[in-house]
Amino acid sequence: MAFVVAIDGPAGTGKGTITKLISQELGLVNIDTGAMYRCIALEAIRKGITSIEQEQEIIQIAREAKIQINNENGNQQILLNGEDVTQEIRSKEVSGFVSPVSSIPKVREIMVDLQRRSAQGKDVIMEGRDITTVVFPEAQVKIYLDADVEERAKRRFKENQEKGMAMTYEETLEAVKKRDYNDMHKKVGALKIAENAVVVDTTKMTIEEVKEKVKEIILERRK
Repeated sequence: MAFVVAIDGPAGTGKGTITKLISQELGLVNIDTGAMYRCIALEAIRKGITSIEQEQEIIQIAREAKIQINNENGNQQILLNGEDVTQEIRSKEVSGFVSPVSSIPKVREIMVDLQRRSAQGKDVIMEGRDITTVVFPEAQVKIYLDADVEERAKRRFKENQEKGMAMTYEETLEAVKKRDYNDMHKKVGALKIAENAVVVDTTKMTIEEVKEKVKEIILERRK
């Protein structure tokens, strides 16, 4: 197996930002697993599906979806069936539907297979909810990023404001709490701390401090 850095944690802990920074500094391929699930949620919404009661239709979408992740010059591009959906998958609608979609066991099975195939023969860094426990339980580096829910909601609220998304802090906090509950109570691939993962509490840390801590852990294991 190639060198794999697996990072898990709840929403708003900085996993995406840290993964991007580390991939650039250490030359690791960044595979955004969350973007894969967001692509399925986006396609479902486009087809008028707004409830996981239409489970079979969502599973079919997952089977047929062609998802490609390109990393060039530090920027990541997400293609869904050949279309650039990098911005669209971060919409409020997709964010509200991605957790239920990702809780469907068959969808997770399809996506996990895609994630493993995407990493074959490469030195990768991958973040998500079940990377250390399900996707790559044998990863050389396992890290769990965490932070207080209020702090995570503040970060997500700031991100939403920068993107022009109209959500109050209170709405953002409730959305984060709901996402946490859904992620931690999935029948398959539930968010939890892997037995031998290094836990990093980012509540009072800057992005730079978190990056340096994660890099230190990776470099130590890479020796």
